[in-house]
Amino acid sequence: MKASDLFVRALEAEGVEYIFGIPGEENLDLLDSLSRSTIRLVITRHEQAAGFMAATYGRLTGKAGVCLSTLGPGATNFVTAAAYAQLGAMPMLMITGQKPIKSSKQGHFQIIDTVDMMRPITKYTKQIVSGDNIPSRIREAFRLAEEERPGAVHLELPEDIARESTDEPVMPASRSRRPVAEDKSIRQAVELIESAERPLILIGAAANRKLTCRAIRRLVNLTGIPFFATQMGKGVGDETDPLCLGNAALSSGDFLHRAIDAADLIVNIGHNVVEKPPFFMTPGGVRVVHINFTSAEVDPVYFPQVEVVGDIAHSVWRLGNEVRPRDSWDFGPFFAARDAEQEHIAPYLVDDGFPVSPIRLVHEIQRVMPDDGILALDNGMYKIWFARNYRARQPNTVLLDNALASMGAGLPSAMAAHLVHPNRKVMAICGDGGFMMNAQELETAVRLKMNLSVVILNDSAYGMIKWKQGDMGFEDFGLDFTNPDWVKFAECHGARGRRVDSIDQLGPVLRAAGEEPGVDLIDVPVDYSVSDKVLNNEIKELSAELTPAG
Repeated sequence: MKASDLFVRALEAEGVEYIFGIPGEENLDLLDSLSRSTIRLVITRHEQAAGFMAATYGRLTGKAGVCLSTLGPGATNFVTAAAYAQLGAMPMLMITGQKPIKSSKQGHFQIIDTVDMMRPITKYTKQIVSGDNIPSRIREAFRLAEEERPGAVHLELPEDIARESTDEPVMPASRSRRPVAEDKSIRQAVELIESAERPLILIGAAANRKLTCRAIRRLVNLTGIPFFATQMGKGVGDETDPLCLGNAALSSGDFLHRAIDAADLIVNIGHNVVEKPPFFMTPGGVRVVHINFTSAEVDPVYFPQVEVVGDIAHSVWRLGNEVRPRDSWDFGPFFAARDAEQEHIAPYLVDDGFPVSPIRLVHEIQRVMPDDGILALDNGMYKIWFARNYRARQPNTVLLDNALASMGAGLPSAMAAHLVHPNRKVMAICGDGGFMMNAQELETAVRLKMNLSVVILNDSAYGMIKWKQGDMGFEDFGLDFTNPDWVKFAECHGARGRRVDSIDQLGPVLRAAGEEPGVDLIDVPVDYSVSDKVLNNEIKELSAELTPAG
């Protein structure tokens, strides 16, 4: 058969459902093969968005999402998405084209060393130099993309190799079971937990798996140990549970950090140092049990005393079986910090100011989203407020990126979420700056007849950087821009445009969005001035007043 046919059959054998991207001349044989495939080709308007969609598909399913581009500029447009998937542990395969490698008459036109370019930001990158190598290259790429810790992989398929003839068979997908932690490490962890006075559970991104989620909730229910999460661990534990202390949206100085300071043992389930540290270890300070697929990376502020290395769900299930709750455990300081935070934030939930405060916005969105609804956040000032104040009840219902923290991913992530979960409510939350980085994908969403809502937080500025600029004492400079009329922008793409003109309209407009099939674009003017007042001053002052443990 033609090598491109074999390539597509190998993708089918891996269970590929979608390929996101933009083909070029060098992909035409592959495109022809795809035309006879069960795989659905989703044409996007920019390769970066295709990469974000593939990465999010991988994040939600555990199977490598696949994206496609041509050589040169198409391949370079994948770089940000590759880093997004690699740092965020999202399995993704990028396929790029290339000029013929056996005989080319175009010199170096459009040619860069894509394989070398991808090497620092992927787990695996290869140029396919023979059609006979296709089955093994694809099997290895998928194995590495999906193996813990997941990430990005890349294959380059040159034009002349794609049209070669080959009689190699497809290599069937293999499945392996993860190794489990040794008994000795489990016993050591149990001993530390049972001997602690104030143990505390931390949930990180690597715990955001279905089996791990069930095991953690069981552990919490059996032991009664309170928990908190990193931004990318949101929803693994039910954040409406009274034992939930909150989210480590800030690095320090929040009410939650008073609870962390009171702990004498932190059971760290699935956190990786690629996220901002939710706490800092010091010699003689809090002890830590590290539970993860891999051992702890060496870091000046993270040096756990016990490492439980192996399948996380199995390790946590074992702890649930063996840890015996102690009457001597004292969680009072934890709950005091939680209660103080809730008391502090309560008046802001009904703030009637307009433009809308981000705290009120989060509260109103919480009210319209079902428990299984999915929020896909872009990157900006609002991400802190959603991480800190939105209570996720199920895993992977708040898709935010606290690893690469790239702007421009909000809309593509929401689109991928809709494809994976077409019957669930999906809402993208985008700053006006981040939205415009991939605004062209609104056409893609409309063309594909997607059902989703896109909330644009309109402050005509790069709000998070402006916040930091003010916090550092600099004058307001260089961060403002103008926006289009968002309602007209939506309508010219075939979407519904909605605008919030007063605080009284916020709830009704959010509820109305999504009631009819199609794409809703909602313009919400937002005022971030509360961020400096609350984040830089109030919570630091009020949390410092809490009585230290012991």
